[in-house]
Amino acid sequence: MGFSMSIVAPQGRKHLSADALFRLVHSGFASLPDDRVGETEIALADALMSAFAMFSLKAPSLLAFDKERAEGNLHTIYGIEQVPCDTHMREILDPISPKWLRPVFTSVFRQLQRGKALEPMAFLDGHYLLALDGTGYFSSQTIHCASCLQKVHRNGSITYFHQMLGAAIIHPDRREVIPLMPEPIVKHDGTDKNDCERNAAKRFVAKLRQDHPHLKFIVTEDSLSSNAPHIETLHNHALHYLLGVKEGDHAFLFQQVQAAEHAGRVTSYERHDRAAGVVHRFRFVNDVPLNAANTGVRVNFIEYWEQGADKVQHFSWVTDLRVSTRNVFHLMRGGRARWKIENETFNTLKNQGYNFEHNYGHGEQHLSVVFALLMMLAFLVDQAQQLCCALFQAVWAKLGRKRMLWERMRALFYDYAFASMRQLFEALWYGFKKSSPIVTLDSS
Repeated sequence: MGFSMSIVAPQGRKHLSADALFRLVHSGFASLPDDRVGETEIALADALMSAFAMFSLKAPSLLAFDKERAEGNLHTIYGIEQVPCDTHMREILDPISPKWLRPVFTSVFRQLQRGKALEPMAFLDGHYLLALDGTGYFSSQTIHCASCLQKVHRNGSITYFHQMLGAAIIHPDRREVIPLMPEPIVKHDGTDKNDCERNAAKRFVAKLRQDHPHLKFIVTEDSLSSNAPHIETLHNHALHYLLGVKEGDHAFLFQQVQAAEHAGRVTSYERHDRAAGVVHRFRFVNDVPLNAANTGVRVNFIEYWEQGADKVQHFSWVTDLRVSTRNVFHLMRGGRARWKIENETFNTLKNQGYNFEHNYGHGEQHLSVVFALLMMLAFLVDQAQQLCCALFQAVWAKLGRKRMLWERMRALFYDYAFASMRQLFEALWYGFKKSSPIVTLDSS
């Protein structure tokens, strides 16, 4: 193995490096209770860290990880003493309650806070823009577990599926997203009814405030969340909101806005971007009732048109933040950034090497949910690297695409010995040159 040393690898932030965060994750796993009875050959922390490493390395399947695993690098880079085989990993992780993983997410997040890495993600007056959205990641008519949601079809067949409510701190000007621990949408013990996104949101908000009682958030969601019970839940937990609304779903609200316009209460505002050839048109009004059934729930309304040369785009939101000509453009950009929870989070997990919708193993209790959460934890560490690590950023820029970065990283990991992830990234940065084989010639 040889390197070209003409350029020096960028220095990173020691406590926010991949190696430091891997150690933090491992220590979090080591603190979890292990309820297994009798002698255990492989520690729970090793099983959890092995699954985390599988997602960190973007292994296409559990079988591929089992066949290609490099015990030496899994020990030196991920701190794993013993790696379970694929079957044993599933057996160990299936009974694990997903709630035990929450402190590990929180510890990584607090490390980002301590390192002031989240400061560039602040959106408005010290508030973070927090996008929430539900997504599915498993569906089958045969494979199922105790946590599966169920859909019974007219012909009597059943589709089993898994969903989660994802959450990520986003910013209109940043590619990075900082995911928080998702809230699984699962069938709970002792119930026959399916769980739903609305109930998951209630649980998520309560846990968010337990983990981060003083952080200032503006929650942004789609129009399905613009209902009085959800808004009251957000209000009760001291969370601001910026929620999409649609005229077809919120006819009363739009009628009230129209009445306010006739009364002269609506403000119209235009902003021209001549360089881009775009006109930004707004109308907004403060303090209107959300709907006829909940006239006591008062909201501030924003309607926006982006007029370009060829098309017009239209959006509308409600918020509890008072709207003015000074902040309406910024609020609009925050509302439009909500798509990052879909594109920069879910679509990245599905299409950029994480294999989010692949069934790594389903189990009978919690395995599918645990794997999904560990994948999101690996994604959180990757996003921390993208946000904080100059070496990671340089290697990504050099290779051009994330998929290429993951492929090169995995190839080196499996074929060569490294003492740290930084050393592996340095190999990618400097360039990797294999030694030529030594050939002995017969001189006779």
